[in-house]
Amino acid sequence: MRFLVKLIINALALWFTTLIVAGVDVKAFSPGGDLQLVLTFLLIALIFGIVNGVVGTAVRIVAFPLYIITLGLIALIINGLLLLLVAWISSLMGFGLIVSGFWAGVWGALVLAVISWLIGLIVRPLVRR
Repeated sequence: MRFLVKLIINALALWFTTLIVAGVDVKAFSPGGDLQLVLTFLLIALIFGIVNGVVGTAVRIVAFPLYIITLGLIALIINGLLLLLVAWISSLMGFGLIVSGFWAGVWGALVLAVISWLIGLIVRPLVRR
């Protein structure tokens, strides 16, 4: 249950991010209807969760000294690169996340994190009931 809630929160945050950040967009698969768009957002959220859980954790462990030196600001760069990695992986499938450049990825990752956090604050008390 917790996994599905986090997946839906990430998909909603990704949708809001595509509306806010100019360089981040999503291309739905073939017919491009509403159902395909929702499934595309859920699939991208799943890919983002896997990449963030596996690759992101390994990078954060290796880059721990950089986190200390930069007082955590390197996290913006790392999260932007992880978003670019998700865009690359989803583009291999022929649909998915489109990030126009490095700085769009950094801004997209920042907006995605803030929106995901805000939605989590709203949804968390509702799920606990």
